[in-house]
Amino acid sequence: MSSFGRRVDRFERSVIAILMAAMTITSFTQVIARYVFNTGWLGALDFARILFAWLILFGMAYGAKIGSHLAVDTLVRALPRHLFKAFAIFGALCGIVYAAIFFWADWLQFVGIDAKGGAFPYWLRTFETGIGLTEIRYPEWAQEMFDLPARVHRWIAYLILPLGLFLFGFRCLQALIEIVQGKREMITTAIETTELMDQHSDPDHESYAAAQEHASEAPHWYDDNNSTDRR
Repeated sequence: MSSFGRRVDRFERSVIAILMAAMTITSFTQVIARYVFNTGWLGALDFARILFAWLILFGMAYGAKIGSHLAVDTLVRALPRHLFKAFAIFGALCGIVYAAIFFWADWLQFVGIDAKGGAFPYWLRTFETGIGLTEIRYPEWAQEMFDLPARVHRWIAYLILPLGLFLFGFRCLQALIEIVQGKREMITTAIETTELMDQHSDPDHESYAAAQEHASEAPHWYDDNNSTDRR
């Protein structure tokens, strides 16, 4: 990975970590404020919900980048190599089409499908109207200093809708190119069930030894030497 790619990767990881930390801190402090000090922030729930949406949509794109989305690939891996690659390409294409439809569905009219709307037109509408969120407000000092309205603009919170879908489609396109070039098997590469089964059945893996040790420490409720006939 190039130095630029490493910087981008660190940036994406940092954004995800910040979103998770902000969501956790907001929820924790709100609980303490409400049940200990009998106070709280009215916009805490909406703010945590928005952070969660950012985390999901941003994480969805990052998951496609590193191949952490789960997959059930037992059937496709049983196919011949060329068919397996064809299904892998089809899966990446499905991700691109999914992102394109939800980003801006008007393009479907060119293929005879009567559809319109999408994340980008919706976000653009909130930007043009300038409406604000219901509970989340700018601080009073920011309102006075920058001449801002009382409520935070809705387009700021909803920016992740077009941005997240664009990033997801871009990562799916990257995965498609890597699959065609033979640098990647599938857009989804984290097969946890298969990996866990292989680990627990491999005598050389540490999880196998741990499982055997756990089994040896389990109580033996049936002793062949001291058993009695219960018939």
